[in-house]
Amino acid sequence: MRRRPPRCGAVNGRDAAKPRPGAGPPRPRFDRPTTADVGSGFVTGLFSIPEGMAYAAIGGFNPVAGLFSGVVPAIVGSLTARTVLMVTTLTSAIALTAQSVLDEAGLDPLDPGNVALISVMAGVVMLLMGLLRFGVVLSFVSNAVMTGFATGIAVQIITGVLHDATGYQPQGHNRIARFYDWLTHLGSWDFATTAVAAVTVGVWALAHAVPRLRPVALLVAMVTVGVAVALLGTDVELVGSIADIPSALPHFTAPHWSALPSLAGGALSIALVALAQGAGISPTVPNPDGSKPDMNRDFTAQGLANLAGGLFQALPTGGSLSRTGVAVAAGARTRWSGVFSGVWLALIVLTLAPAAERIPMPVIGGLILVVGGELIWGKRHDILLVLRTSWTSTAAMVLTFVLTTQLALQQTIIVGAVLSLLLYCVQAARQARLRAILPTGDGHWRTAAPPPRLPAGEVTVLEYTGVSLFAELPHIQADWPDTTGADRAVLVLLVRGIPDVPSSAVIKWLGSRSDELGRQGGRLVLAGATPAFEHVIRATGLIERLGDDGLVPAAPVLGASLQEAVDLGERWIAEGRDPDRPP
Repeated sequence: MRRRPPRCGAVNGRDAAKPRPGAGPPRPRFDRPTTADVGSGFVTGLFSIPEGMAYAAIGGFNPVAGLFSGVVPAIVGSLTARTVLMVTTLTSAIALTAQSVLDEAGLDPLDPGNVALISVMAGVVMLLMGLLRFGVVLSFVSNAVMTGFATGIAVQIITGVLHDATGYQPQGHNRIARFYDWLTHLGSWDFATTAVAAVTVGVWALAHAVPRLRPVALLVAMVTVGVAVALLGTDVELVGSIADIPSALPHFTAPHWSALPSLAGGALSIALVALAQGAGISPTVPNPDGSKPDMNRDFTAQGLANLAGGLFQALPTGGSLSRTGVAVAAGARTRWSGVFSGVWLALIVLTLAPAAERIPMPVIGGLILVVGGELIWGKRHDILLVLRTSWTSTAAMVLTFVLTTQLALQQTIIVGAVLSLLLYCVQAARQARLRAILPTGDGHWRTAAPPPRLPAGEVTVLEYTGVSLFAELPHIQADWPDTTGADRAVLVLLVRGIPDVPSSAVIKWLGSRSDELGRQGGRLVLAGATPAFEHVIRATGLIERLGDDGLVPAAPVLGASLQEAVDLGERWIAEGRDPDRPP
């Protein structure tokens, strides 16, 4: 019997996700899980054991919470995210931020009710930001600030496990001071603990050097050194001495609602950190089916993952680039890979909990040192890029890094956001320009520097480019020609290149310039106004100072509104009067 060929537009007998002409990119589909997704999920679930426990330990949380953070959140996040391969789970930055928030509120990070509350609250914030379509907000966090923040987080990660890796608890009022104290007390390091951590780093380096083992190098190091410590009977601290890992699935945990007022601001900080990290996944890991990502939908998915995970013993979670990278490297094809990672992790915890309790803490400490070092190494290109870009970006990066090592993370996040906005304002103000537009005689126009003085009896065309921000007015005013003696002069200001809704300061400034020209016997004409810009000009009463013909709307043909404004000005000069005035 002959096999019927697939229909046109089908792949392997299934309809392809090709958009119809003009329909735009396809939406993500719920493809059937593949064998590769099952295998990828297994590898990702295994990887979640050392990484989840390590990140929880970084923040002073129960390592079990780190394990469970890869179960329910990963399943819910993968089922609902628009970036289909994104794995939602605990990250080092989220763990440290959550720890900082709970410490600031004076709450115990080992209390399951506190963990449940902060996770649920972070989920609510993420969900609201997604539903209100606040994805654009993260575009205002500059790369310089995020680079400084990520590098500072890496330093926090390293200094947070120095005790686990060497047996010596460094002292100091900030992370840098503790690191210095640790380096100057080599004699206080515990030999066995330090040796186990060093061997762990060495085994990881060997496994990482093998391309096929690279995705599971952390897992290889954890298992190999853990077994060696057990066989040799090395006397070091074990995970089981810190927390019992129950051979059970995560159970329902009610949040301590009484602590809600003290955690409201902290929940926003955690959400911003988590969403900022997750926002970098969709550009890095595009959807295999060609569907278009949606940051707002990813916000919503991470919010749902935290709401569900927080009620089932999970710490706050977000899109994890490292865990997503492991899944992709292991062969993930659809969103089911993330679902399987949560399922496999739950089964592993259910059946192998006693073995997990035997993991040495110096092994986890060594793995965290690797994670912190990789974060710093991975940021080297961004650091160099910022250093070579501008002194303002460099200052923002360095300041954010210093603050990350000195202040509570939620405070650093707020300062970083303010720094990003300041950078945006400074850069926007510096880009504002006035340029003269001069005819070439063959129907074209060329740009030139604005004239120092406005010539009387002539039409002068200037183009205003910027964002119509109040901070750019000093730059624009510095380029504005002197209007003294500008009798019968017409200044045509091309406003096509500024936003639809200018700031009130710009409207006020335009009115002042129009009045100034009027006192000298000239006039101001605005050309290329969009409908929204025209509405503001009329609503604010500026049109009355310009005159009804002092505003020329933008035309579909490029340059048409400019030519119309120039013709109007030349007629006004030639007639020696306002065209609207009766003869």
